[in-house]
Amino acid sequence: MSDVLGDWRRSHECGALRAADAGRAVTLMGWAHRRRDHGGLVFVDVRDRTGLVQCVFNPATSADAHARAESIRSEFVLAVRGVVQRRPSGTENPKLATGEVEIHVAELRILNESRPLPFPIEDDVEIDEWTRLTYRYLDLRRPRMFRNLRIRDAVCRATREYLHGHGFIEVETPYLIRTTPEGARDFLVPSRLYRGSFYALAQSPQLFKQLLMVAGFERYFQIVRCFRDEDQRKDRQPEFTQIDIETSFLDRDDFLALIEGMVAAILRSVRGVDVPRPFPRLTYHEAMERFGSDKPDLRFGLELADVTDLFRDGEFQAFAQVAGGGGAVKALRIPGAGGLSRKEADDLVSTAKTWGAKGLVWVKVTDGGLQSPVARFLEPMRDRLLGALGAGPGDLLLLVGDARATAQTVLGRFRVELAQRHGLVPSGGYALAWVVDFPLLEWSEEDRRWQAMHHPFTSPRDEDLPRLESDPGAVLAKAYDLVLNGLEVGGGSIRIYQHAVQQRVFELLGIGKDEARAKFGFLLDALEFGAPPMGGIAFGVDRLAAVLAGEESIREVMAFPKTQKGQDPMTDAPAPVSPAQLRELGIAVVDWDSKA
Repeated sequence: MSDVLGDWRRSHECGALRAADAGRAVTLMGWAHRRRDHGGLVFVDVRDRTGLVQCVFNPATSADAHARAESIRSEFVLAVRGVVQRRPSGTENPKLATGEVEIHVAELRILNESRPLPFPIEDDVEIDEWTRLTYRYLDLRRPRMFRNLRIRDAVCRATREYLHGHGFIEVETPYLIRTTPEGARDFLVPSRLYRGSFYALAQSPQLFKQLLMVAGFERYFQIVRCFRDEDQRKDRQPEFTQIDIETSFLDRDDFLALIEGMVAAILRSVRGVDVPRPFPRLTYHEAMERFGSDKPDLRFGLELADVTDLFRDGEFQAFAQVAGGGGAVKALRIPGAGGLSRKEADDLVSTAKTWGAKGLVWVKVTDGGLQSPVARFLEPMRDRLLGALGAGPGDLLLLVGDARATAQTVLGRFRVELAQRHGLVPSGGYALAWVVDFPLLEWSEEDRRWQAMHHPFTSPRDEDLPRLESDPGAVLAKAYDLVLNGLEVGGGSIRIYQHAVQQRVFELLGIGKDEARAKFGFLLDALEFGAPPMGGIAFGVDRLAAVLAGEESIREVMAFPKTQKGQDPMTDAPAPVSPAQLRELGIAVVDWDSKA
């Protein structure tokens, strides 16, 4: 039978005790992490959120506590009273912060028992994800998981401190909104009071934060939950959290400087790192040309080279035709990777094709020349090719001749994958950069129309406004992304704040006046009531915390995430609802399988 807490109160946390506390009487509370019997003594490691400390049950100190300690099993909830003592010489544990001391227990209360565990509460054990999420409350007891959630908390705390210190006001915006026409699929919420009508769970506070600027708040933020019904990947969840920020009367450069201060404050607070400012800036065009990605990892080099002119009118017809037809030949050098096998090289070709390229040319540079299926075509230009890439014996060269965007993105993916495979990515460190001047629009071949590259409220650059209708593909946006170690951790833009400009952009996107009025009438109305210049950004808290915690998946920094398929095995969500609930909402569920 379990004891009650009664009048006992914790005096110290388990992980806080040190040699200087020797002789101090303490009351500790936590979980039994491990129990060992040694020659009449019982040792129990008691763990709380700060760490663990060894407790010694000696019949000479307390026969009652020693007898009761025999029944302790893993994850029993304990309260102990005793005296801190230095461990006997030679028994110290340098791996523990509390490894110089132990507690000689005089009194024990077993506050609760535990069933046998589905997995050990240890960091160094492999547990399948379904089991971890089924027993997430146990998974979160592991030190690594608690550390990750502490890092996430520190990110949010540092954010609030910085923004409040710079005059920002935290304002909550609605979760239940009208469905949006752009972006990912909405999660729909049926209205019981208005049958046949639905709310959508907000994908972002975008429109509302712009309305707050129209309302004169000038500096707004919130740390907000957002929802998107999209296919899951390791860096996506159906519900996620973002740091949402909007300002008035700041141009792009002033705004980016303000945000750099916030990011620097977060890194200083969370990781104790001072990052140099201002952060580097790359235009979208430059990032794609040099790195084949609009979120380049700048911790390592491996820049792409444009070798189109080397192959123009050359003997290698595949590349000569690409060069003559307006395409590009891009090349990537991987230092020291020339020892790969023929099968490994051919696998690279197959991978390039799955990524959308027509093909890939690989070249191994040796002391005796070039090894490649097309070596005879490359030998006449060998010196110029090696010179353009700074290549030498032992290196691997990859070349793609294709549409420029395809050549860039395929080699950009190889740049990251092969750098990781060959150990060329430095461990630790934080490489930050802004990517700016994105195209405002991108052409959809499938829909045969222009689409917003970010969202339809992003402002064109002032100098591009005159050619908005005549040359829309050349118009650049006042948009910006912040990249950290090759991951986009934040993105935003200066917004359109003039009704006439917003209407022009809508028309380019194929959104007529009637449709615009139906979907965004409240915003268009607001823009006619003295809307100020405005701009903002949103940071993914989950992704930022994952980077700072050194985790690959954002699920490792979320308390209760879903699986990659959007399921919660702990609560069994999503789940059917009762017929009565459906009738109340006026909804009938179609059996898709039987209709197929």
